[in-house]
Amino acid sequence: MAVSRWLGVCLLIMSAPTRAQPAPGLDQARLQAAFERAAELPRLQALIVAQDGVIAAERRFRGPRLDQPVNVKSISKSIISALVGIAIQRGQLSGVEQPIASFFPAYVNARSDPRLRQINIGHLLTMQSGLVRTSGPGYAPWVRSRDWLRYILSAPLLADPGGAMIYSTGNSHLLSAILTRATRQTTHAFARDQLAKPLGIELPRWTRDPQGIFMGGNQMLLSAHALLRIGELYRNRGRHGERQVVPAEWIDASLTPRTRSIFSGQAYGYGWFIGRIGAHPLFYAWGHGGQFIFVLPDLRLTVVTTSVPDGPRDLDHLGAIYDLLLHEIVPSAEAAAERG
Repeated sequence: MAVSRWLGVCLLIMSAPTRAQPAPGLDQARLQAAFERAAELPRLQALIVAQDGVIAAERRFRGPRLDQPVNVKSISKSIISALVGIAIQRGQLSGVEQPIASFFPAYVNARSDPRLRQINIGHLLTMQSGLVRTSGPGYAPWVRSRDWLRYILSAPLLADPGGAMIYSTGNSHLLSAILTRATRQTTHAFARDQLAKPLGIELPRWTRDPQGIFMGGNQMLLSAHALLRIGELYRNRGRHGERQVVPAEWIDASLTPRTRSIFSGQAYGYGWFIGRIGAHPLFYAWGHGGQFIFVLPDLRLTVVTTSVPDGPRDLDHLGAIYDLLLHEIVPSAEAAAERG
């Protein structure tokens, strides 16, 4: 698929010493140029570029420290997807074909739309449930409601399950509720035990709904360094050091295109966007405002950005991040590769 600046919008020195190390696989002049351009972006808070898991360059431009947890917005959806894969591997969920209705007997009954019983875990992961949209204009009324689960499951369906992708944070929140019921732990506790501790990252508590379910799909708190470890975990097919944290098969399944965004045209798997940048395959996690984990497996690159999380969508800022990746960071790896 051709990569345009608009697709990039929908997809990314030093004022203080960093942990950056010389990276023989990156052109240092181009990398320096990337950080100089990045410093001019008023909403960008941090940029990290790593190759083969080694930080080649990193900088905090403003805002929280690189090791301080920040609101990563919808990158939370990618984390929830990883937790679902872990729960399936542990036998706490039977698989992506498992219907969700049995988890919500208080909300799905004989008077409910019969299509609710067709929705399975996979539909929630790919945003193909057909349920009411609780992102964009639908977000505020949803989070102001007294029962987030009832709001989602009692609203008229927008489409049949398995149809077009309808991006909605509510899908991921249902997954958080399912994880809570299936694991008999809060989503925070399960994520802490199965993901944060093995990766050695901090995961503070985040927003919960009125019934105490940790929000699925938004408001999760992770540092820029933690996001880098998540990206590296996926680049290495779920492995961190000597430990298989997320099943390799789940990583492969998550990065398999299953639907397509009606907004950007980019493919979507289980909580991750999938595309190409130039000649290179790319997958990425994306949060509102400019929170990104970009992974380019053939260049062995993981790139993280954090930005001011609040405010209206700034397409110019998202486009500028994409341009950094396309015109500076990727060429820095390509130039070094050409030199051999």
